Amino acid sequence: MSRALLAALCATDPADKCARVAALTPGEVRSAAPATPTDPERIPGRPARPELVHPAKVPRRALGSVAGRAALMHAVAHIEFNAINLALDAAWRFRRLPDDYYADWLSVAQDEARHFAMLTRRLADLGHAYGDFCAHNGLWEAAEKTAHDALVRMALVPRVLEARGLDVTPPMMQRLREAGDADSAEVLKVILAEEVGHVRIGTRWFRHLCAQRGLPPASTFTRLLREHRMRLHPPFNLEARARAGFEIAELQMISAAAEI
Repeated sequence: MSRALLAALCATDPADKCARVAALTPGEVRSAAPATPTDPERIPGRPARPELVHPAKVPRRALGSVAGRAALMHAVAHIEFNAINLALDAAWRFRRLPDDYYADWLSVAQDEARHFAMLTRRLADLGHAYGDFCAHNGLWEAAEKTAHDALVRMALVPRVLEARGLDVTPPMMQRLREAGDADSAEVLKVILAEEVGHVRIGTRWFRHLCAQRGLPPASTFTRLLREHRMRLHPPFNLEARARAGFEIAELQMISAAAEI
């Protein structure tokens, strides 16, 4: 088992985690093998703050104030921090896949670490730090629910939860620009462009696993959404989703998602 990969996944200090991720090599990630840590609570490693609360209890703030814009940047930073752990876990947990699978998820983890650093710098510009606001644990809870099967993980985390970022980020950027915060909007613009590639990686390995099991991708995706009671909500960025590898049948299904 790669101790370096597990150490990065279990690291609790965000700066330490990001540094460990940046230092990982494809060979270390490929050589990893899942094993139960001495203390299962170590996965994923995360700091004591932010406080994790129910999603309904995370306050929504208007972007007309600096605090409101900082809260939005904090929410995105929290998503990116979770995305680091998700990418590391995808590489650590699921075995006997092609070498490219591990290289892909290492590249995602390294991108997400860079995104997190960009967002924390922007938070500092706004007078705040990661942990200053409460957050929820929805992304990691989805990781736990899909830990039993790489195909289910690929379908429901990158292609549903992370793909949601493709839909909601452009309106976020517009609202920030309207609030006079072009700098925050530019940070999100960089992240959006690279997240398309991350969702495409999820799509690539979802299809690989479907082909391996003789399953039709589009109908399998729809079935998994139904079985796991996951609904897709408009508006949808269909152009970005197409670039992320969604098939026409899937896009048609997404367009009609309100009826699912």
